[in-house]
Amino acid sequence: MLTLDELAELLINSECDYEIIEHDKPILKTDDANEYFDSSKAAPVFIVKTEKGFYALVASNQYNRFDFKKLALDSGFSKIKLADKSDVLKVTGYEVGTVPLIGHNLPCLFDSKLLDFTYIYGGTGDKYHTLKIAPQDILRLNKNVLEIEI
Repeated sequence: MLTLDELAELLINSECDYEIIEHDKPILKTDDANEYFDSSKAAPVFIVKTEKGFYALVASNQYNRFDFKKLALDSGFSKIKLADKSDVLKVTGYEVGTVPLIGHNLPCLFDSKLLDFTYIYGGTGDKYHTLKIAPQDILRLNKNVLEIEI
């Protein structure tokens, strides 16, 4: 689990194109996000459970829901489901809603639609900060990344 300072150091040392945006209150819904950035470019991180273990699913905020059967089939799994809150904390060290785009130490399923954006916005591990970053840097810094179409 990375602190905010450790995340910033990793991003600097990795020569990423990023900005850490501070906000006065946690972002809990789209209207909250729109005060600080274009929420259509938000990329929340969901922790999912598969028969091969836990994965971080980095997906566009533009979906109302996921077709987990299709996602599993397209990703080569027999089943995918959202992880329980307790599992998210156990496997990442972060609470649901604060899992960072990088630094979660899980293999990653990455929504290829996010590559259409110059920057995406997502978690830092701290509910009062959001990471603005080039999506290519997310691909580069996460381990075992599988680009998927959702």
